[in-house]
Amino acid sequence: MKSPGFWAKRGILAYALAPLSAVTAVLTARRIAKPGFKPGLKVICVGNAGVGGSGKTTVVLDFLNRLHGPRFALTRGYGGRLAGPVLVDPTIHNAGDVGDEALLLAAAAPTIVSRDRAAGAKLALAEGASVVVMDDGLQNPALVKTLSVLVIDGGYGFGNGLLLPAGPLREPVAKAAARCQAAVLIGADETGALAALPPALPVLRAELVPSCTKSLDNHRVLAFAGIGRPEKFFHSVLSLGAEIVSKHAFPDHHVYSALDSARLLNEASELGVTLVTTAKDYVKLPAPLRAASLVVGVRLRWENEVALEALLK
Repeated sequence: MKSPGFWAKRGILAYALAPLSAVTAVLTARRIAKPGFKPGLKVICVGNAGVGGSGKTTVVLDFLNRLHGPRFALTRGYGGRLAGPVLVDPTIHNAGDVGDEALLLAAAAPTIVSRDRAAGAKLALAEGASVVVMDDGLQNPALVKTLSVLVIDGGYGFGNGLLLPAGPLREPVAKAAARCQAAVLIGADETGALAALPPALPVLRAELVPSCTKSLDNHRVLAFAGIGRPEKFFHSVLSLGAEIVSKHAFPDHHVYSALDSARLLNEASELGVTLVTTAKDYVKLPAPLRAASLVVGVRLRWENEVALEALLK
């Protein structure tokens, strides 16, 4: 889905839906209160307070590359048909099986898809894991966490600060932060989100650094993305020196059809431009569109590497 525009600021519609937010608060609180399973390995949870893309998968990938020893990624596999637990094999699984994020994670470390997080952790333990890094799951009580971090998109913050359906939050920010040992702020704090955090909570700051396998400097491109905040991707493309002639924002986790592929290929041909997309979109593109598209990826540049390493250690 695409996030409703009124989630970004408080207005008539947000206030009209606000009474329903009380239901969300009660249901989430009841869920979180349930006892969790201790799997016999370390569990790092990379989560957020709301729905939508905040950069969690990018943080998980960074953590996986920093951790030593047998480490696994654990994800629900949003958008995939397999409930799991299943060890992702990119040679036989596609995005329709395990979701797009699972395929990205599997390129960095062994990855398990499981809607039942406890069952997923048990499989990881059986496979020899000493630590699992969970992509999302801060509001999921199935596992007892060793370390939880709250990821914040500096450009969006916590939206209008209201709970679903009036806003993007799954629970009040203060309650989510109270279960975390640190927050990760990606980009500048453009909305004043840090003011909503407990003063004692450590905040690790990072910025996105885009890259592409081919230079995009002075290249005319058609940029398309189906992520939580496509505008972040478009900004990354521009920062590499490209001229965006046309852009298409699809819903998060969009499944590209043959018709989507034909339309994008035809438009790119007519305009005489290069197709560029995200790594998350690339793994689920139809073959003809994948062959014609370049990937603009991102990594994190941390303000304080020492603090990050100390947290993980």
